[in-house]
Amino acid sequence: MSHDLSLAQSHAFQLSRDLMVPVTLFEVDGEYGVIPSDEIDADDDLAIVHEYMPWPAH
Repeated sequence: MSHDLSLAQSHAFQLSRDLMVPVTLFEVDGEYGVIPSDEIDADDDLAIVHEYMPWPAH
């Protein structure tokens, strides 16, 4: 978890490219975290910030 949004964004983007899976940047209690998008449960209390895709946008 990180308090720095720009650091979390950078890590999320790189993680999606390394793992080649979509990852989600989320916020909980003022901290940011990253998780593979397919691991998020509907009942999780996460504030989704952005989802990063590993593939280039066309």
